[in-house]
Amino acid sequence: MSLIRWNPSHELLSFPTEVLNMQREVNRMFNSFFRGGVQEESELFSSSWLPAVDIVGQDNEYLVKVELPGVNKDDVKITLQDNILTIRGEKKQENETRKASYHRVERSYGSFQRSFAVPAPVHGDKIDAAFKDGILSIRLPKAEEAKRKQIDVKVK
Repeated sequence: MSLIRWNPSHELLSFPTEVLNMQREVNRMFNSFFRGGVQEESELFSSSWLPAVDIVGQDNEYLVKVELPGVNKDDVKITLQDNILTIRGEKKQENETRKASYHRVERSYGSFQRSFAVPAPVHGDKIDAAFKDGILSIRLPKAEEAKRKQIDVKVK
């Protein structure tokens, strides 16, 4: 049996790549968590981009604003099922007829899906969605039992 000399530098060659991959994965998980979505595992890996979303709870409704620059309104679908609001769509890449030599492409394209748990019951039949200047605004009117009620205190 022959002895093999251990060289720690051989193991360190793959170390930076593995650490970077792990860091990328942790960053992706934190970004997903802090964006506030209810996302399935397969969805996290399939989305090439996720539009930014603002959600504001008001007295009578929830207002959801989604940044969708370059997305056609016909390519967006909104569903509400079991108090989960889901916004799906696709940002299609523009096809140019001439052959161009691209030096840099930073814009993201592809399908997306964002899902959010609605904290209180809403009137599903009164949901309103409007699309203007690349911003999708969704108004979810609260059901009567979800609205905040003020109770007057009587002094005796």
